[in-house]
This record gives sequence, structure tokens and C-alpha cells, in this order.
Amino acid sequence: MIGVETEYIATGGNRHPSASDWDSGSGLLAFGADSNIALWKPLGQGHIGIHALLAGHSDKVNAVKFFPIATAKDHILISGSVDRTLQIWCSDDSSPVGFSSAATLTDHTSSINAIAVCAGSSIFVSGSADASIKIWTLRLSEVEKVEIRLLQSIALKPRFIPLAIALSHLGTSESFVLAVAGTKNILQIYAGENTRQGPDFRLQATLTGHEGWIRSLAFTQERKGDRCDLLLASASQDKYIRLWRIHQGGELPAANCFSNDLGLGQFDSPLSNKAHRFAIVGVPHSVTFEALLLGHEDWIYSASWRSTGQHPQLLSASADNSLAIWEQDVQSGLWVCIARLGELSAQKGATTATGSMGGLWTGLWSPDGTTVVCLGRTGSWRLWKYVAFQDRWMQGTAVSGHVKAVTSLSWAKIGKYLLSASLDQTTRLHAEWRRGSGLSWHEFARPQIHGYDLNCISALGTSQFVSGADEKLLRVFDEPRGIAVMLEKLCGIPHPDSQSLPDAAHIPVLGLSNKAIQVTVEGSGPGAVEDEGTLVDAATNSTVSAFSQNDPPLEDYLSRQTLWPESEKLYGHGYEISALACSNDHTLIATACRASSSDHAVIRLYETRDWREIKPALTAHSLTVTRLAFSDDDKYLLSVGRDRQWAIFERDEASKTTYNPWKSNPRGHSRMILDAGWAPVEAGELTFVTAGRDKTVKIWSVIGEDIVCRTTIPSLHAATAVEFLPRLVDRCIYVAVGTDAGLISIFGLETKEFSTVSSHTFDSRITPSRSITQLSWRPSAPETSTVETDGSRYQQGNMAYLAVASEDSSLRLYRISNL
Repeated sequence: MIGVETEYIATGGNRHPSASDWDSGSGLLAFGADSNIALWKPLGQGHIGIHALLAGHSDKVNAVKFFPIATAKDHILISGSVDRTLQIWCSDDSSPVGFSSAATLTDHTSSINAIAVCAGSSIFVSGSADASIKIWTLRLSEVEKVEIRLLQSIALKPRFIPLAIALSHLGTSESFVLAVAGTKNILQIYAGENTRQGPDFRLQATLTGHEGWIRSLAFTQERKGDRCDLLLASASQDKYIRLWRIHQGGELPAANCFSNDLGLGQFDSPLSNKAHRFAIVGVPHSVTFEALLLGHEDWIYSASWRSTGQHPQLLSASADNSLAIWEQDVQSGLWVCIARLGELSAQKGATTATGSMGGLWTGLWSPDGTTVVCLGRTGSWRLWKYVAFQDRWMQGTAVSGHVKAVTSLSWAKIGKYLLSASLDQTTRLHAEWRRGSGLSWHEFARPQIHGYDLNCISALGTSQFVSGADEKLLRVFDEPRGIAVMLEKLCGIPHPDSQSLPDAAHIPVLGLSNKAIQVTVEGSGPGAVEDEGTLVDAATNSTVSAFSQNDPPLEDYLSRQTLWPESEKLYGHGYEISALACSNDHTLIATACRASSSDHAVIRLYETRDWREIKPALTAHSLTVTRLAFSDDDKYLLSVGRDRQWAIFERDEASKTTYNPWKSNPRGHSRMILDAGWAPVEAGELTFVTAGRDKTVKIWSVIGEDIVCRTTIPSLHAATAVEFLPRLVDRCIYVAVGTDAGLISIFGLETKEFSTVSSHTFDSRITPSRSITQLSWRPSAPETSTVETDGSRYQQGNMAYLAVASEDSSLRLYRISNL
């Protein structure tokens, strides 16, 4: 039986302050990734990265929270989405992703933006764009079944959308305090007395002072003890964090020395310290303003308290590209910033390649308080770990991925690395980090950070690729020397002539083209060394950091220092590029663009030797060509399109660059054809496969002078991607099929009658939640089959690797065994 294991997942996080949480029990960090929930152990061994994606929502996930429960073996996760639902997930050892959906709550009528839980309680709270908050109780029954009950629904007045919620116990009683804030500059405090039916929350105070939307709220105890005060942090788009004290007792807390801070003279009106009094279960309480934290220069998205340590520490993340750690000075009582992480860059530009980091959207403490992580605009996580003996925070390896649909994949020659393109306007290079016996996949370069959505990509050998986007031209990129050296050092990918490659690349602030730059070390040319490991190109005044680590590149290096220089532009098309293919000998490029008539639905060929277009263009289709593919020997070029037609062009024997129409079928499918591919030449006959919107996959081969459909494989959903395994296994050919529902199947066909001899459908819990855009088998090196000769375990026996691109923003690599 075919075995399927997930080898690698790359996906970016959703840019929402509430869309992530770090569980203290399991060490799992869960974050929203498009409509999925990604699970990652930042402190796990082996740098495995994201190990699972939970699929259950139909739209973007805005809020994620682990529910605190008493048992160590059970873990509960709550997620809220734009699809108006709350999902309850329970740990499940029988599930390949470790969790299974236990309940779906549909009481909200709009997008859910925030979730709050309280340690030691069965209560959780959700806030929605329907201007309401709902209080729920969650319990595990004796049969480990989740029981959820809605206790209370509160309509917010004055009406605003809640963006942040915080919940905490109030004193030693079974009472609770709830803080709610959002799209107004007020903060509402609710308190709930415990009744037989559960706590009944009532509005007790409305706190003013902020001058912008409030994006994050967090409670903590000032110190350990039964009667200690609560501190509430509120982070706002007004660039400030306010601290509030909730005190139990009739007397007010001692006045803080904030009024003595001379730095507050910049405010037009004095800071108010009005006491808001209320009583719960007959016990008086008060809420007073405690401190104003200044230091960030842009919107503050999140604030979170450290759960360990003798003194409270607050972590804040801001759009000014920095994380700040705040602590109260013991002697003065002032809250001061004791550490600042992130970037303090003087560069400003439109993209990350030109200096715009895009801000940090959320910051989280690890359960032990020694590590912090944050999420940036690119969807990538950054991690810092405190090193006590050096008394400094050191950045470590985290995870990254696309933040929009992944549209195209391409393996480099003999499968050394994988290129991906996405609607997030980036191309990314993924490779296997090899370190002794350790192996793990990571993003190693971001060759193209573009201004247009990218639609297709194709590798040209081992050091070049071409990409097409929502523009009328294609761009060709060359590998820089720095990337070649890094891949050889960390991935064991040698380059035979790395000294001939350009040093690096940069992109002008207002440009779209990556420019090659030459850098030299101090004393040997026009460049000069600024800092250790930093080179400067005098001609462009561009700074390039030399890669000297023994780990995969960090996000700041990926987003600025791993661009590939653009060497050519290929013109000719009148609309956005839709399809791209490179010949197997890397001498030709075939391209097509979006079209609504036969005038533009042409296929253009380009030579890679001098990059000239080969005219005339090939004609066959009347609508957009969706896929192009060269046969293994490059003798034939296959095209399929939205006009339901497939067409084959044959190479002219007299001219290796000329292709002529050979065969076509104007009604290959009853609906548009979305993908196609060639069977390996070992199959014996000229054979190819097509996948259509009509929920069928068809195998075609030559019989006599005709090409006939030998086998039709039905699908439950529209087939959007197909790919033949590029070799025979036990005299069978294998084809992978992906659908618009995210399902993936592998079919084994015998090579005489092409009848199906085996089939295997992947567990839907490990497949994408949205349409598959492309499938790509990892190619094998010829004449090699062992780790000792090539260092590639994917070539052994009947094992293969399948890369999958999806509209759910994920790139996945599966290890397939027992073919």
C-alpha cells in the first residue's frame, strides 16, 4: 500500500494580532495561515518547522487561542474566522495532524476578530464584527466529548467592532473581569458575578485616554498572591501603551510617579487618573490609570505579558518594525524599555527588498519566557532566544512561506531545489538543509520580490529561471554567487563555476528589475567594508551582507540579500502571462498569455542562447492557454486551454527551434482543460494526460496515425492539476491528480492497455483546503540510486517526492513510499 508522509510545509501567517497563540503545555505555536491553522514547535528539536495544517474554516483565520485545561494529555484549540464561525479543535492521537474538529459554533453573524480565555476556568469569550461579544462555557465530558454552551451575548454600546478582548479572574472569588476594545478609542471593563448558570457580565467602567483604535489587551497579576492587583495593558494605533491597575478594596492604590515624568509634557491635556469604582459580590474594586509607555514610533499591534518571572514584563510589537520588552524599574517605579528587537533601518521603500519591513503584527512569549517570536508583513516568523551568559537576545531559525495563493512550482535540474511563485508577488527557493544526520527543508532565497502577481515559473538548469506575472513580459534571472556558495555550504549543492556568477543583486526603490552588482572586499577594488560581513558596491551605493552563518538565512537576510539579478526581458505578448514551459535541454522557452480571442491565444517560443523570439508564433487556441509542456525528448510541445482543446506541435527535424502543428482535438474535454503532462518515454508509446473542469482525467496515446483516449479517470471534483511520475516503477506509470477541493490521488497504470491497477487518495486531513494549482514530482538524477553516490535519499527504491502548490497559500512536499 502506498504510504504518504508530509515532509515539508511552507506557509505564511495571517496579519492579525489575535491570529496566533503559544501553548504552555504542549509547546505548540498555532497561527492562522489563510483559512488554515498552522502548528509549529519553535523550540522543538531538528528545526522541523510547520508540521501540520488544520483545515476547517472556509475563509481567513483571524483569532487563535489554546484553551487551558487541567489534563496534560488533552489540548484544546479555539479558532475564529472571517467565515463567521468558531471551531473547537481537540488533540487526537489518531489524526495525522494531531487535532480533530470537535465542534463548530455559528452564533456570530459576522467576522470573528478576537478570542479570550482564562486559566483555571471553563469560560471563553469571542468578539465579532457584528459588534457583539459572546461568553461561552466549555467542558470535557467523561467520554472526552466537548460540551459547549452559550452563556451570554452582549451588544456593545456605543456600537464598535471589538478587536481585542482580555479575560481574567477577579480576586479570590469566582468572579471575572473582562476588557473589551476595538474601533473606538475607549476601553470597556465588564465584571461578572458567578451564578448557577455561569458568570453574568455587566459594564462597570469605560476607560478613556487612547486617541486611536485599540488593537491588543492583556491582563497579568502584579505579583504572585491572592490579593494582588491586576495590571491591564492596552496597545493602540496612537503609538502608546497604557497600563491600568485593577485594585481590590475600598481604598485607592498608592499614586504612581507617572506624573513626575518630564517626558509627558508633550501632551496638550494632563493625563487623567480618575478612579472608576465598582463592586462584585459585595467586594469593592477600583480601576485607575497606572502608566503610559512611550517609545514606539508607529501603530502598536500587540502587547503580551510574560507568564514567568518575579516581575511583570510586557512584550509589544509595532508597525515601526520593532519589538520592545518593558519592565518596571524597582527604584523609580517607572516602566522602561529594557530590550528592543527587530530592525532599526534607515532604508525606506515600497517592498521588503527596498527597505520596507512592513511592521510586526504580533509578538508572543514562549512558555518559559526565554524566547520571543513575532510575525512580519511577509508572513514570516522571527525568533529570538535569550542567552543568559551573554546577556543578549540571539535570533534563531523560524518558519516562512507565501501569504497568498501559490501559483506555480519548478524543480531545478535533478531536483536539487524547488522554486515557487505566488500571488503575493514573490518567488522563493526551498532546499534541504543538511547537517550531519539532520535533514530539514527551509526557504533559502527570495530571488524575486515583484510589483505584480506572479503566475508561472520554470527553472533553466541549476542556476537560472524564468518567471511570468500579471504583466506583458517574462523575466530571466541568474543565480548570484552568494546564493551558490550558501547552497553548497548548507545544502550540498555544488556549482561547477560559481566564480563566473554575479556577486549579488539589488532593486531600485522605484524599480521592478533586479540589478546585478559587483562587490569587492576592502583594499581590492571600489567596494569598502562597512561592518564585519558587510560589503558595499560603490557604483550603486548598495549594501550587501556576506552570508557567514551555519544555519538557513533569517528573514531580514531573505527579504533583502537573496535577490537574483535579472538578465533578460522577453517581450511579445499583449496580455498577462498565463503559461510557461522550458525545454528539457534548456534551449527553448514556450509562453502564452491570457486571451479572449485567437489573436492573443498564441504560443511564443524564445531561444535561450540569444533570447530572440522564434517567429511566427504557434496558433491553435481561441482562449487562454492554461498549460504548456515539452515531451522528454523535446520533440513535441503540448498545449491545453480554456477552449477545451489540446494541441500538439512537432519539432522540425531540419530546424531544432521550429515547431509545426501536428495533432489537436478541439473537444478533448466537455469543459475547459486546466492541466496536462507527458508520460515518461519508458512507457513505450507517446502518451500524455489532461485534466479538465468536467471532473475527468484522460490518458491519451498514439495508435497508428491517431491519438485516442485510452483511459478516463473520473473525479469527484474538477481536476485542476496532473503530473506523471518521470520514471516507471515495476512496469507501471504513476500519475498524480489534484482537484479544486484540494484532494490528491495517485493512480498506477499498466503500460499496455493503460488500465488502472492501483489508486490511492491522500488523507484529506493532510491535503490543502483549497484548489490545487500545480503538482510536481521531484526529478531523479540519472544512473544514481544511493545516498553515498548522490546524497539524495529520494532516489532510492520506490520512494518519490511530490511537491504541491495550492490556493490556500501553502506549499507542501510529500514523501511517497511503496509505489
